[in-house]
Amino acid sequence: MTTNSTHNEHFERHRAAVLIPTYNNAGTLEEVVKGALSYTSHVIVVNDGATDHTSTILEKYPAVHKVSYSPNRGKGIALRRGFEYALTQGYDYVITMDADGQHFASDLPGMLDKINTHPETLVIGARNLNQENMPGKNSFANKFSNFWFYVETGLKGPDTQSGYRLYPLRRMGRTRWWCTKYEFEIEVLVRSAWKGVKIDWTPVKVYYPPAEERISHFRPFQDFSRISVLNTVLVLITFLYIKPRDFFLWMLKKENWKKMWKEEILNAEESNARKAAAIGFGVFMGIVPIWGFQLLVAFLVSVKLKLNKALVFLAAHVSTPPLTPFVIFFSFLAGKVWMGRSAKDLLFDKHFSIAAVGDNLLQYVFGAITLAIVAGLAAWAISYALLAIFRKNK
Repeated sequence: MTTNSTHNEHFERHRAAVLIPTYNNAGTLEEVVKGALSYTSHVIVVNDGATDHTSTILEKYPAVHKVSYSPNRGKGIALRRGFEYALTQGYDYVITMDADGQHFASDLPGMLDKINTHPETLVIGARNLNQENMPGKNSFANKFSNFWFYVETGLKGPDTQSGYRLYPLRRMGRTRWWCTKYEFEIEVLVRSAWKGVKIDWTPVKVYYPPAEERISHFRPFQDFSRISVLNTVLVLITFLYIKPRDFFLWMLKKENWKKMWKEEILNAEESNARKAAAIGFGVFMGIVPIWGFQLLVAFLVSVKLKLNKALVFLAAHVSTPPLTPFVIFFSFLAGKVWMGRSAKDLLFDKHFSIAAVGDNLLQYVFGAITLAIVAGLAAWAISYALLAIFRKNK
């Protein structure tokens, strides 16, 4: 097997390798390995407990780095083992290719070139999802995945399910991953983005054989169920931790305040009424007692109503520390209107506690809803008046 010396030098200069996870792909594996070796001698194959003659095929290529184990553990484990091995061998990047023959080795130079223009970036090979023989379920699954990736990271991309990827291993760090099978490729994207790793895409070719020739280890019910559970967990983490974390980090930067004032408040492309509505709705969502889900609901409704999401999110933090005790206190106070003789007084003294609120939960819930409505309307009115005074109309 002759390796292109120019391309191989590029792989060595970037300390990069091709990583091929495989499980029972004996019919296509050899051509995939030969294609990769034609561009670089730095090839790693992870034999994920194959029960066919995969081992016999790999014996023909002594230069290939081999990671083998048994029994089969799933694609996620195969990729994780491959990452670990690559790091121990001194590689900074790996380009992953599927062993089923769908990916073309001719796209390797283009993937590698991304290191020059986008160093330390996780690059995904974006496929043409409208080409011949593309399974319809793949197009749906990709759109589904793209949507949730956007919800979880705020990033839009054409293809989040492609297995042809350039991973910046050092930049990603030695993360303790959760997933072991196909859903790992979603987890690694989302959690890398959360760590600040840049995500980018580059076009690649893909071959889909006719349905009768296609071999897939993807089990629709089991794997889609795991993916759905993973996305549920990731969405909860996004709105309970990641979004608030990013918001506070963003707020710490003075230049962001100036940018927000100029682009979100003073920008004349949006009417005063809609900006005020976004602020009022954000205040309402920050107080309404749907604990843990305020930001998620605020995001979804602001998208549906086409409200200014930045203003909604900013205003929704009205109930975060150090304002939380005041919101609880005034919610409890407002609840007295609805409770009549059974209403309780709650004072800012040693008796004021979460336990005290819990003992009178109904009063708090009624009061919080009332306070949310009143505060939301007040925020809308005040915002509208201030915008009318200080904002220049287009």
